[in-house]
Amino acid sequence: MSDTDPRYEAAFWDQRYNAPDPLWSGQPNPALAEEVTALTPGRALEAGCGEGADAIWLAQAGWQVTGTDFSAQALARAADHTPTALTGRLTWQPADIRTWTPQDDAPHYDLVTASFLHFPSPLRRAVFAVFAALAARVASNGHLVIIGHHPSDLDTAMPRPPEPDIFYTADDLINDLPAPAWKAVTRAARPRTATTPDRRHVTIHDTVLTAQRTQ
Repeated sequence: MSDTDPRYEAAFWDQRYNAPDPLWSGQPNPALAEEVTALTPGRALEAGCGEGADAIWLAQAGWQVTGTDFSAQALARAADHTPTALTGRLTWQPADIRTWTPQDDAPHYDLVTASFLHFPSPLRRAVFAVFAALAARVASNGHLVIIGHHPSDLDTAMPRPPEPDIFYTADDLINDLPAPAWKAVTRAARPRTATTPDRRHVTIHDTVLTAQRTQ
C-alpha cells in the first residue's frame, strides 16, 4: 500500500471528522490508562489525538499535554471538547508525524503516546521511522506507550483491513527501537471484548508496548 492511499491524507480524515456525530466513544483508552496511572505526571505528547479523549484524560490526571493530529477538523473537535478548567494544561498542535522530524532543540517529553496508528511497515520502520521519530521526543527515563490492533484480529469476525502489513506486535515495535537505549516495561497482546457490526461479541487483542528510555 502506498502512503498516497486516501486513508493516509488529512483530507480523508477532515471529511470523516466533519460528520455530525462523534467518530469515537469520547472515553479514554483503557489500556493507556492502565499503563500510565502509575507514572508521575509531567510533560506528555499524544500523536494522532483525534477528538482528544486520551489527551484530555491525561490532563485531568495532572499531565501537561500536547495533542497532535494532521486533521484540522479533529483538532477543532478536541478543542471544543476541552473543559475550561484544563485549557492551561492542553495544547492542540497540527502535525503530520510522517514528516515531523525532531530537531536537537525540540522539547522532550516524560510521556509520548500513540494509539491505533497503523501504517505500512516502510512508513513505520527505517524509511520514515514514524514511531522512532516519536521515540526521539522521549526524555531520559521517560516512557513511550504505543497501542494498536494486534495481527490476530484478522482471524476474528471484527472488521479489519485485509492488510497484515499494517498491524504489529509489541515485539515488532520494541525491535524497531535502538538498543540498549530502551527497556520494555509492558509488551502484551491485551484481550478485550468487542461487538461486530452484526452485534456478535468477539474477543480481540490490543498490542501494548510501554518502553522506558534508559539513555
